[in-house]
Parts: sequence; structure tokens; C-alpha cells
Amino acid sequence: MTKDSFENIAAEIRTRLLLLSEKNTRSIRAVRREFSKRLANAPSEFVFQLTLLLLKHEKTVPRFFAYELVQHDRQARHSLNSRKLKLLGDGIDSWTSVDTFACYLSGPAWRERQVPDSLIAKWARSRNHWWRRAAVVSTVPLNNKARGGRGVATRTLAICRLVVDDREDMVVKALSWALRELAKRDPGSVKKFLREKHTHLPRRVVREVNNKLTTGSKNPRKS
Repeated sequence: MTKDSFENIAAEIRTRLLLLSEKNTRSIRAVRREFSKRLANAPSEFVFQLTLLLLKHEKTVPRFFAYELVQHDRQARHSLNSRKLKLLGDGIDSWTSVDTFACYLSGPAWRERQVPDSLIAKWARSRNHWWRRAAVVSTVPLNNKARGGRGVATRTLAICRLVVDDREDMVVKALSWALRELAKRDPGSVKKFLREKHTHLPRRVVREVNNKLTTGSKNPRKS
């Protein structure tokens, strides 16, 4: 497949999405499934370059559409490395874009050791709070069963330790989420972490994670 062909496919995708009568997640995802089937035999680099091109047209192509093309292509997914993740994550600047990037791409790639722990740690130390959130949310696929997680306390908590003093709201919420996901698989490690870092952790994190450990919900209803 040539450069022109992936540019043509990108243009076709944009047109299809623009013409949707209902622009909701379900209808957009149906188009993505169609193109995933068409690209089933395409080289991983072709899918990657197509995805980068689509990311330049966020007004018509949601990021989750582009990220799912990689996520649902086995070869493209397994080809992810530090360089490709940096390119795919360029411009993440919202709750949705960060979480889809981390849950669909960077988290699974890190879980399968396609990228080193040092990369995620670097993100956790970034001046950009969206990249710090991406680092923390990348721990979710390590532990979430539905996303293929098997429970990896050591690597999860290593990243959590880097942001315990972070008070940026998006990072605080991500930290709570990360610890609650790990609590489903390894509650003992999470309880120990809360004891060790209690004076550093934001109150919200302590409250929500303790609620999860004791009631199964981050915000249990009052009787």
C-alpha cells in the first residue's frame, strides 16, 4: 500500500464520519470496525501512519477512533515502542484523549514490556499534567481484568509513588483510579501503600481507595 492509499483511506474515513446521521460513540465505532476489517492485512507501519494522519484531523475524527485502529490490529499493536507512543500521544490535552491513549495503547504496550518502566516513570515526572495522568492511567491495563490485566503491584505502585505529592486534580483522580484497580487484584499491597504514604496522599485518594477496600465502591451510598 502506498502513501497515497493511506491518505485516500484517511479522507474516506473523514467523509464517512462527517456524513453520519447520528454522531455518537456507537455509530462512530461501527465505522471503525468496518475499516479495521479492511485493514486486516495491511502492514503495521501502514496502520501506524494512517493513525498519525487521522490524529491531525481531530475535529472530524475522534482520537478514540484513531487509537482503536491500532488497538484492534494485532501487528500494529505489537509494533508499539517508545518512539511510536510519543508520536501517538502528541497533543493529548483532555481527560478523554489521555485515558484512551493510556488504556488502549501505552498501558497494554507497557504491560507486555514493549516499552521500559523508565518511559512511564519519565511521563510521571513531566511538567505537563496530562502526561503525568497518562503515566498513572497506564497502570490500569496492568490490573484491570477486562483489559487483560493480571495484577502487577510492584510496577503499579512504583508509578503511584512518583505522584503521591501531586495535587493536580486530573492526576489525583488518576491515582485514585489506579489504586482502586489494583485493590481488586491485590488489596494487601494497596492497604500497605496507604499506610506508608498516608501523610502524603490527597485526602480524596485515601477516602475513595479505603471505601473501595471496605465496601467495594469508591463512593458508597449512605443508608
